Formats: sequence, C-alpha cells, structure tokens
Amino acid sequence: MKKSLLTALLVACSMYSQAQAETLKFGTEATFAPFEFTDNKSEVIGYDADIIRAIGEVEGFEVQIVNQPFDALIPGVLTKQLDGAIAAITITEERAKQVAFSDPYYKAGINAVIRREDGLKYLTLESLKDKRLCAQIGTTGANVAKHFSKNVGEYNTVPDAFMELKTKGCEAVFNDRPVNLYFLITKKDDSFVEVPELYNGEEYGIVVSKKNPELVKRLNSGLKKIRDNGTFAKIHKKWFNTEE
Repeated sequence: MKKSLLTALLVACSMYSQAQAETLKFGTEATFAPFEFTDNKSEVIGYDADIIRAIGEVEGFEVQIVNQPFDALIPGVLTKQLDGAIAAITITEERAKQVAFSDPYYKAGINAVIRREDGLKYLTLESLKDKRLCAQIGTTGANVAKHFSKNVGEYNTVPDAFMELKTKGCEAVFNDRPVNLYFLITKKDDSFVEVPELYNGEEYGIVVSKKNPELVKRLNSGLKKIRDNGTFAKIHKKWFNTEE
C-alpha cells in the first residue's frame, strides 16, 4: 500500500515538473541551409536548430522555434515577442547597439576548397595567388577570388564550379564556407578538402534583449557545456562533415 502511494506521488511529481518546464521562444528564418531550413513535415531543422535545442537541454528549458522573416527577428526580440533569435546572425557593432549577443558559436567567411590531392600544395589562400580559380557568378566568393587572381571562372551554380575543380579546370572554388561545406556533405565527395584559412572571418551569435542578461549567461553556460560534453562537435560534424 505504501509502495503504491509512493509510486503515485513520484509519478505526480514527475508530471508536475514536466508541466512546469520553462519554454523559451527563439526566432529564425528557415531558408538558409544548413543553418536553418524546413524538412518535408515543415519542421525547422539545421545546425542552428540543433545548437539551441542542445543548449536548452543542458540548461533545463524547452525550445520553441518560430520561423519568420530575417528582418523581423531583432524587432521581435526588442518587443519581447521572442526570447531570442538564432539565424546565422553575424555579430556586428551596429547590431550590438540594439541587442545583446551570446558568445560566438560559429565562425564564417569566405574560404576555398581544393582537390584533396593538392592538400599539401595549397596550405593558405595566398598560395592560390595567380592560379586559375572558380566561383559562382555574382557571389562574394567570386569577388574574393578576383582579389587573388585575374584568372577566375564564374559559373551559374556551385555544382558547376565544383565540377570544373574536379576535372582540373581550376585549382580552387571560392565561396561562403557554410555553402562550401554543405555542398560537400550533401554530395558526399571526399575528393575535396578545405584550405584551412578564412578570408574576412565573421562570427555568429545568438541574439537576446539587453534587458535579459540572465538569459545571455544561460546561453553562454549552455554553449560551454555542449562544447565540453562533445555535443557541439557532433552537431558540427553532422551538418558540415568536418571538424570545427
């Protein structure tokens, strides 16, 4: 009898605890794969989604991800419609005047991908100077490639540029690092590797209201915990198929 009563109390406490679980609302714009996009069930998935959910798990709060236009994210945080926003948001001085940022969780920028067989030949971006380079037409990657060489082939799509690289029509493809990495992981082609250097590196952070410093602390604490327990590395490997 006592055992049954104790079991009932434990179940009741568990249900009460779950019912009282804190839920925080984070905005994103789910059109920027692999950071945030929707699956065939219209659920938001991606690198950022996994990061914020992992932080919530170790910090003891539930995460609700809200999909909305990018330019509505910071206003949503400022008007308290959102607790925060995570959407590959670059940390800038201008934005930091309006909102607070978590510690950086991703370093972005332009980088180059080369053939794996040339991994020891091209160790820096400077080593690609004056070589035949490839890029997608109209991108910042194309502009950076032209900084290093006058001999730049511009192609309509990223796959076209990589095909040119594979057939040795150029020595490297220049593009945003996330775009390069996502192409590589989705194509599952191990004949390419990155040059271990970024041009004009940018850092992404999670946006929070300046009036909520406690949440900033929790996010930073969560980031540290998932780095320490290996979850962060697993998420990075999952979406980019490479070490951070």
